[in-house]
Amino acid sequence: MTRAFLGLGSNLGDRLGYLKAAVAAIGDCVAVSGVYESDPVGGPDQGQFLNMVAELETSRSTRDLLELCQALEASAERVREVHWGPRTLDVDVLWVDEEPVDEPDLVVPHPLMFERAFVMMPLAELAPDIAEGWADAEPGGCRRLGDWEELTSQASGGVL
Repeated sequence: MTRAFLGLGSNLGDRLGYLKAAVAAIGDCVAVSGVYESDPVGGPDQGQFLNMVAELETSRSTRDLLELCQALEASAERVREVHWGPRTLDVDVLWVDEEPVDEPDLVVPHPLMFERAFVMMPLAELAPDIAEGWADAEPGGCRRLGDWEELTSQASGGVL
């Protein structure tokens, strides 16, 4: 079994609902971070994102994890019209222990993760060994909304 981390984000519709459905569909998820709200980075003007990180203990290959991410996005009816545009669900392979990949359609560790507070802040909750140095970093438009269990036990009702 290998430790892996997926980054999840949503800024359209029932943001928390999309995250909740995605986490429920990840069979080998062993932990989730708190939920963060962040300003969009790059792309057109758009609403704020909800972000989180899921930790997996998995026998899946990195390529299989990418396919899982794409399947989760498809189940949320993600539409890719504008690069870095608004989306119902965005799921990225952030890190897979001891399995770096550098291919045209897949780079792991994620090449921008160390530049993004909305990735590193939730990742630091689950993997301080990977996110070392981020505990005191500038949040850059990213704030923690609460624990996953607390937020998802309440009916979201489209509020988040």
